[in-house]
Amino acid sequence: MAVLVQKYGGSSVADVEKVGHVADRVVAARRAGWDVVVVVSAMGKSTDELLALAKRVAAASGAAREPREAPRRELDMLVSTGERVTMALLSIAISGRGEEAISFTGSQSGILTNDRHFDARIIEVRPHRIEDELARGRVVIVAGYQGMSYKREITTLGRGGSDTTAVALAAALSAHRCEIYSDVDGVYTADPRVVADAQHLPEVDFATLSEMSEAGAKVLNAQAVEWARRNKIALHARRTGDPVVPEGQPVRETVASPGAAPGARAVVGLDNVVRATVRGVAGPFLECAHEREVPLLDVLEQDEGDAFAVIPLLNVPDWSSARAALAPTLGGGSLDEELAYVSVVGDGLLNDRGLPRFASALASAGVRTLSRGGHALRLSALVRRADSAAAQRALHAAFVGSLAVG
Repeated sequence: MAVLVQKYGGSSVADVEKVGHVADRVVAARRAGWDVVVVVSAMGKSTDELLALAKRVAAASGAAREPREAPRRELDMLVSTGERVTMALLSIAISGRGEEAISFTGSQSGILTNDRHFDARIIEVRPHRIEDELARGRVVIVAGYQGMSYKREITTLGRGGSDTTAVALAAALSAHRCEIYSDVDGVYTADPRVVADAQHLPEVDFATLSEMSEAGAKVLNAQAVEWARRNKIALHARRTGDPVVPEGQPVRETVASPGAAPGARAVVGLDNVVRATVRGVAGPFLECAHEREVPLLDVLEQDEGDAFAVIPLLNVPDWSSARAALAPTLGGGSLDEELAYVSVVGDGLLNDRGLPRFASALASAGVRTLSRGGHALRLSALVRRADSAAAQRALHAAFVGSLAVG
């Protein structure tokens, strides 16, 4: 039988009732004739709660004048338990509905990563145990977001890493498709919770989807999109709460495709970022960021003697400790917090009409930009976090609402 990989995010498995609803979906897919592999995230906000617990323990263990950071290896050991809880509960729920199921951790599933902790990268997948269990007619439940390094250490893949787990398994198993379930029915031209008239995109190309994910869109993880593009995996983004639709009938979703669409496609906002201003030589700052495993999203502008780097805090477990280490490397520069990174994503944005429209839209909304920059498929700006929603609405009206950049 053909393999179907399904991934369910934290909001989809937030409580016992929702776990039961997911079990119904999985059982329906199994009885429709699929070999089913399910990748799950931790329940609800479990990961955030575990990280907060680790931060409290670390803070209570050191002197007040000396900020303490929990070792990333131990954080991986801690937060990887969240997905293990979900996988076991879902396996129990499926078994209770009359289908055989078995749960595996990332390491048991054959997911091998590099040696970074908290934001590891998958380097190989050896799904032999999964294939054996599928051959026995079982549904296989896999803990997302985690794997095992070549040193046999437990690692995690960064926020949204369960998407990467699902797509990597789909590639390794030659799956027919990979379905990503969340609390929204696909990809929109903006976050519908921020932009009321955001439009559903029934199809989006991999290049645009990758840029959206890199810029902060929450629907799909950027590493997962790259895996899908490279391995030609069909991605379907769906809403968990929608009724189960019989195979072959139309479903409200977004399908990722290889083709590119002209013009602006979406507006994305990432609200928890820091701007690092480096005076003079940037080498010490970059070296420190690398050693502390602090990600750098972008360099928006570079003036003579100054560099401006954007730090997304999503995968920084203890920013206060990282900030203390980075500050001496700035050469008299600064770390500006409470910022947001807003972007327009699409094809052909860097032209004589796109750049002025971008600046004009933000200015007309009363949004002051701290830095601006652009790529082939993205125009971006740093704004105050309090202005993020207004900036996204203004850019959506100026670009996506008019359906073209010119």
